[in-house]
Formats: sequence, structure tokens, C-alpha cells
Amino acid sequence: MFTIKNKYFLIIENIKDIDLRNIKLINRYIIIYRNSGKIENIDKLVRFRRYCKSKKIDFYVSNDEKLASDLRADGLYISAHNTNLRLAKLKKSNYKIIGSAHNVKELNIKILQGCSSIIFSRLFKVSHPFKKNFLGVIKFNLFKLSRKENLVPLGGINLSNLTKLKMVKSNSFALLSEIKKKPAKLFNRLF
Repeated sequence: MFTIKNKYFLIIENIKDIDLRNIKLINRYIIIYRNSGKIENIDKLVRFRRYCKSKKIDFYVSNDEKLASDLRADGLYISAHNTNLRLAKLKKSNYKIIGSAHNVKELNIKILQGCSSIIFSRLFKVSHPFKKNFLGVIKFNLFKLSRKENLVPLGGINLSNLTKLKMVKSNSFALLSEIKKKPAKLFNRLF
């Protein structure tokens, strides 16, 4: 393994994006299912959820309370554009809440929503033409020191900069696009 972290957040848009049989370490992985408009077969999702539970992998559903309830997910992931403050009531139930933010304003909203962890984007430069700004390791660490929230870095993390994560002052990190691009190489280094 390249670097030891307490938690690895894996954001997927399809259950075919990840092969859970490759995961060896238990209680370290959190899968966030972010359905992008097209709902998968609910029976397949239920089986996937059960398999996650048997492997002791936390399973979160993005922005869909009903689907999270139907799947008996461990929690709810609230994206950065979701500013609904009524979601804070879920904190009183058994649901854990993870949020996502790109700036301080969104970060403060996620705190009001009761998020236990906040995925903060962008750590490294990404290839998307409209997303030019990023923090880098030093700025992220300085920002993290000024905040008491559990910030999880996301953005631009790929095979070439995985070793730089040792310098990041966070006990976890999140992956999104690299899971789809080179899953075999990545999973050999992660798992």
C-alpha cells in the first residue's frame, strides 16, 4: 500500500465501477453511490449493498433519502449544490451524513446540515477545462489546520500523485474519476 489512511472514500456512479472482491482490508472503505439520473435495478443495488455489509464496507447514497432508506444504507452523501438545511434532522436518526464542498461558503452550509465528514475539492489539478483552480498539498494543509471539521481531500488524485498523499494532513481521501479510468492499477495499490 502506498500510504496508510484510516478511511478511503470511493465515489462510484455505477455498481460495475468497482469489484468488491479486490478489497482485503476491512473497516477502511466507504463507497458513495452517486446515481447520475439513471437508476439502476433496485434488486442489484440491494445485493451490492448486502455484499458491502458482508465485507464491512460503509455504503452511502448521494442526495436520495428514499433510496438510502430502501437500501438501508449507512448514511447519506450530500453534494455541494444541495443546500437543503432540513437534512440536518437526519443527524438525529441513525444516518451518518457526509457532505461535499468547494469553498468556505459551501463548507459552512455542510456544517449546518450536520455532516460528520466533508469532502473538500480540489486537491490537485484536474484535466477538466472549466475547473482550473486547485489547492495543492500546502494550501490544503494550512486550510485544514484552521478548521476543526474532518476534511477529506478530493480532486485530481491519480496514480502519479498517490505518494503525495503522505504529506496531506488528513486521515482519509476520496477518489472519483480514477476508479473508472484505471481500476486495476489503482486497486493493486490501494487494496
